[in-house]
Amino acid sequence: MINVDKNPAYPRAVEQLKEERNLPSRTQLRQCKYLNNLIEQDHRFIKRRVNAGLGFFSFKTAGRTIKGYEAMQMVRKGQIEGVGKGAIQGQVRFVSNLFMVAA
Repeated sequence: MINVDKNPAYPRAVEQLKEERNLPSRTQLRQCKYLNNLIEQDHRFIKRRVNAGLGFFSFKTAGRTIKGYEAMQMVRKGQIEGVGKGAIQGQVRFVSNLFMVAA
């Protein structure tokens, strides 16, 4: 089951993916304006950063940069084991150890 908003391009895209066998034929598309709000809200910070960065020059660069944004957001949200959401010093220590830089 794929949940999407009411964008009219989704049904055609999903059908095309099924025809190309990139999606299983049993995959269902559910279009509801509000079902994916949690997902939309979770990546709004990326949209803000990407727009400020004036986009990317290649798909490879975009992928690497967005992975970095996502990793840092996970640290800020407290999704790293042993580092709490508001524990700024713990977050700094984690990033310093991860990238082997002095804090």
